[in-house]
Amino acid sequence: MAVTQFNPACAKTHLHSSQLSFLSRGLPRHRHCAFAPLHRTQHAKISCSVAPNQVQVPAVQIQEPKGKPDCYGVFCLTYDLKAEEETRSWKKLINIAVSGAAGMIANHLLFKLASGEVFGPDQPIALKLLGSERSLQALEGVAMELEDSLFPLLREVSIGIDPYEVFQDAEWALLIGAKPRGPGMERADLLDINGQIYAGQGKALNAVASRNVKVIVVGNPCNTNALICLKNAPNIPAKNFHALTRLDENRAKCQLALKAGVFYDKVSNVTIWGNHSTTQVPDFLNSRIDGLPVKEVVKDHKWLEEEFTEKVQKRGGALIQKWGRSSAASTAVSIVDAIRSLITPTPEGDWFSSGVYSNGNPYGISEGIVFSMPCRSNGDGDYELVKDIIFDDYLRQRIDKTEAELLAEKRCVAHLTGEGIAVCDLPGDTMLPGEM
Repeated sequence: MAVTQFNPACAKTHLHSSQLSFLSRGLPRHRHCAFAPLHRTQHAKISCSVAPNQVQVPAVQIQEPKGKPDCYGVFCLTYDLKAEEETRSWKKLINIAVSGAAGMIANHLLFKLASGEVFGPDQPIALKLLGSERSLQALEGVAMELEDSLFPLLREVSIGIDPYEVFQDAEWALLIGAKPRGPGMERADLLDINGQIYAGQGKALNAVASRNVKVIVVGNPCNTNALICLKNAPNIPAKNFHALTRLDENRAKCQLALKAGVFYDKVSNVTIWGNHSTTQVPDFLNSRIDGLPVKEVVKDHKWLEEEFTEKVQKRGGALIQKWGRSSAASTAVSIVDAIRSLITPTPEGDWFSSGVYSNGNPYGISEGIVFSMPCRSNGDGDYELVKDIIFDDYLRQRIDKTEAELLAEKRCVAHLTGEGIAVCDLPGDTMLPGEM
């Protein structure tokens, strides 16, 4: 343990080691303190100031953080390694913001992020966790669990309820938080309630996040929430916003593998078209099993058009009936898959599904909506749409239906996207997967 020189300016706080984990909560009642290492301890400089970026401020100087969220507990102890002690393979810290961070999906996701499973075993990260006033205590519990897990790659954790603080300098924003649809709630009401949340978060991202932040919207209705978010963040490229349809793709791969009697890794080129609702279109026409077109392997074309499609569309609701709760764990896995698809080169000839801004698409789909389509990436976080896609009448008719639903949702949230007065003429009350 490093030998430290105690600064008398801290004496009145009487902080014990057991209190450090709760330092960020008690800051308004404490003076900030700093421990400066003696000259013989050259390997670290430790600060319990709430601002990890201010660890080099002299102990005699008290400075309040400006526009930065408080760090949490042990993550306020920031080690300033000497150049000779830095591991050459370690990379620049990535700032990852997560909304709805006290929820079940985040509970599975955060530990995957912190372990290095997502961005790699040599990539340090900072987690910025956004919750609500009601969930703030639960967020502290999440931070405590992250502390106790001793993840060496997790260098910072901050928690808060203000997106303008939590999203500061975020390079990835994983927007999970949304109000679930309650009994008797109309689809239009859900669009408005969650749309207001995502309009506010879009404004916050636009104001304080990295200019090239990558945004994955998970909270439902995720396609239209992503549209609202990007429309409220004009300084961030619209191409950087994604609605999560990767779980639907994974479900489609599962069903095709079961039907063909093969393992999942034999199924490729699966696309989910359109909306993350029961109008979504799992594309079996362009999908492949062991390199062959699905329709050459699965001869039961009626099953493909009817049972397969419906199983994928309604899988979330079926899981709730069995499990009694929504698919939090598999959703977290699909978020990981979605991120990896953007930071890892797509295998030659394959692609992945993501809900992206439709402007400039080669498929004849209306512009100005967030529509799930087939994408490829070279691993730099960006993507391009796949051009070598075939269509038949069945696929085109299904795509037209989900497109009409998204256009209707867009009209229903016009007041949140700056496109005029909202007009809700939704074509039927299609249940979101898992809403039953």
